[in-house]
Amino acid sequence: MPGERQSIRDNSAVGRFHGVSARNGEAVAEKPSEGKTKKPESGCRRWLRKACPCCLRQQSNSYDLTSEADGVVAGNNENEQPASPVSVSVETNVDDLSLAVRSVDLLSRKTDRNKKEHHTDQYCGDQLIIRRGQTFQIELELSRPFNSNTDKLHLELKTGDLPLVSKGTHIIIPLVEELQDERWEAKIVEQNLNRAKLSINSSVTAVIGKYTLTVVTQCLKTKESTTHDPEKDIYMLFNPWCEDDAVFMEGEKELNEYVLNDTGRIYYGTEKQIGARTWNFGQFDEGILEACLFVLDNSEVPPSGRGDPVNVVRVISAMINSPDDRGVLEGNWSGNYAGGTSPTAWSGSVEILKQYHREGGTPVRYGQCWVFSGVTTTVLRCLGIPARSVTNFQSAHDTDVSLTTDVYFDEDMEPIHHLNSDSVWNFHVWNDCWMARPDLPPGLGGWQAVDSTPQETSHGTFRCGPASLAAVRSGQVYLKYDVPFVFAEVNSDKIYWQRNLDGTFSQIHSEKKAVGHCISTKAVGSDERVDITDVYKYPEGSEEERIAVETACRYGSKPDVYSSAMAEDVQVEVRMEGEGPRMGGDAQLKIVVKNMSSQPRRTTLHSQAAVMYYTGVLKDTVKKDKLSVELMPQEEKIIDWTLPYTQYQNQLVDQAALMLTLSGRVSETQQVLANQTTFRLRTPDLQIEPIGEAYVGKEASAKISFTNPLPCTLRNVVVRVEGLGLRDLHPIKVGDVGKHGKVTVTEHFIPSIAGERKLVASLDCKQLTQVHGVADIIVHESQ
Repeated sequence: MPGERQSIRDNSAVGRFHGVSARNGEAVAEKPSEGKTKKPESGCRRWLRKACPCCLRQQSNSYDLTSEADGVVAGNNENEQPASPVSVSVETNVDDLSLAVRSVDLLSRKTDRNKKEHHTDQYCGDQLIIRRGQTFQIELELSRPFNSNTDKLHLELKTGDLPLVSKGTHIIIPLVEELQDERWEAKIVEQNLNRAKLSINSSVTAVIGKYTLTVVTQCLKTKESTTHDPEKDIYMLFNPWCEDDAVFMEGEKELNEYVLNDTGRIYYGTEKQIGARTWNFGQFDEGILEACLFVLDNSEVPPSGRGDPVNVVRVISAMINSPDDRGVLEGNWSGNYAGGTSPTAWSGSVEILKQYHREGGTPVRYGQCWVFSGVTTTVLRCLGIPARSVTNFQSAHDTDVSLTTDVYFDEDMEPIHHLNSDSVWNFHVWNDCWMARPDLPPGLGGWQAVDSTPQETSHGTFRCGPASLAAVRSGQVYLKYDVPFVFAEVNSDKIYWQRNLDGTFSQIHSEKKAVGHCISTKAVGSDERVDITDVYKYPEGSEEERIAVETACRYGSKPDVYSSAMAEDVQVEVRMEGEGPRMGGDAQLKIVVKNMSSQPRRTTLHSQAAVMYYTGVLKDTVKKDKLSVELMPQEEKIIDWTLPYTQYQNQLVDQAALMLTLSGRVSETQQVLANQTTFRLRTPDLQIEPIGEAYVGKEASAKISFTNPLPCTLRNVVVRVEGLGLRDLHPIKVGDVGKHGKVTVTEHFIPSIAGERKLVASLDCKQLTQVHGVADIIVHESQ
């Protein structure tokens, strides 16, 4: 055929090389034509011309092809005469034989199939974002039509600084006739002249992250290879829609909530006064995917380990905090937030992650547990791992791996503060994430607890989890990762100890229902709170729950704590009416003492009220009392207890939490009475009222109002407003607000996304925290 490249060993190739003719099937030198002078050619050059004529093709831009009866004879010198006067001459460029890629279309627009089918159409930008284990398509523009008989083509994906095939970070994707599941392959599914559409299958265990794409083509005739590197990268995520992925989750409603919902609710307060705040996760916001991958890159964990969600979650748990690896957030529980943002002022993760990325990995100041959790939810959902923020009320912090929460008193029943290192946070927020656990015995997959708040180290790093909730529920604290710590948070007993005269301690009381109450998360498909305590533990007091506790404690540092039971016939508890005390007024509670025996009982109750950080650490005692109580058989007495505003007004810290501790001894039986109750002073909400209709691209407004509940002036008040698809974080300086004064501001914004959006606001003020509000804004398409 004209233009076809053949081997020099084939007789039909004779005539391609200057000065070569055929003799008995052999190529021999031919004498130059008469009257033609020719510069001598070196032996090396002659050999190179014979072995690889394409290497010297720059000396001749075209071939003259002559049709003869005995075959095809070709000459490559413009001065040579054709062998026959009758010929058909066609000029063919050598470059036309090679196959090159002119351009690559990753089909990454929001309206393209890739983003729709991979559930990534909500991500901002036009990058190709795909989920592993699922087919995607790209389109190639070639220099000529692809011929499967004479052309070869394959793709290469690389991630990380040192891509290696053996580590799964350099992937070679062959072209095949039929795609098979669970492997990297590509198939041409559509061809139109020079354009070819490829369908590409990805591995369900692929490393997640950012890949560079190279298209390699080869023409078998010329033996030439060409490469083409598109400017755009490809982003690979976990795939909870794929049954073979370790993060697979059934149910579209659940996937819409735990992967695709970019706003949520985070709960705080106490079990009897549960507060809720809206949090903008913003996992699809511009720049957030790059920021999340930057977090992984900053961890110094090699990309080869990013195919396993267990490993990725463990890395994220460590990298959201900053004590030992310069992670995203710096924690601060001191009450002094100079040089940063108060944790209560944040209402979303977007600005935190963008700032961390923008500043090259400098930890953002400051965070506390709900901020750590909110950012963790954002990162996990962004990477494709189903996740939710979870709040545990009365959350224990076990510091000595005893799997109990220990409280120590001296001989006079006064607390020994330096020994009371265990604490009970009035609430603590962490995360659940969903995945299979092939590294554990069967049945332990599903929801896993992961905690990014830096409390205790795990294998030398501040991190926690993933801990199987099934293992936590059954007390299997010997399983990885960090199941003992999570178990103690939700189901440890509170053990009271009294110091003896010889310096030893005796167990004097135990509370079996002291921790792990009202474990809460946002409901699927609504803003309601759902109680998931039963996922973490069996019903309190049930035989299964007691077995789990005693099983767990056998692996703790005090395995004999349940060796003896104690008789109890007098009970003491604290009750709260309605939603509880409000900030700016007197705090009123009721102490209830009940005699369940058939004999009279007498006791003296010591009460102590202290201001408390939400972490359970006490700041200052603000009131102490002593109460004498006499009870007839089966009698219950209710005692009113009041803490005046004047006694706590200058002592409060973040969250406005207090703890009331009661202790005493029954004279007749020497039974020890002990109870600790936390409560918070409720704060008002910011009221947000939309003004008029909202349309994409047109200015809209909302009115934000607030009433100061305190009989004192609030100084330097700032209202921080943000809303996904409405506006970026915007601080409004309000200034001072007088006692019981009301302030109203109007916020203007230009929506960019249609649909139901949430406008979130929070108040930043030293004297008053946890003041926030949210409004639903219905944004219409532009008319």
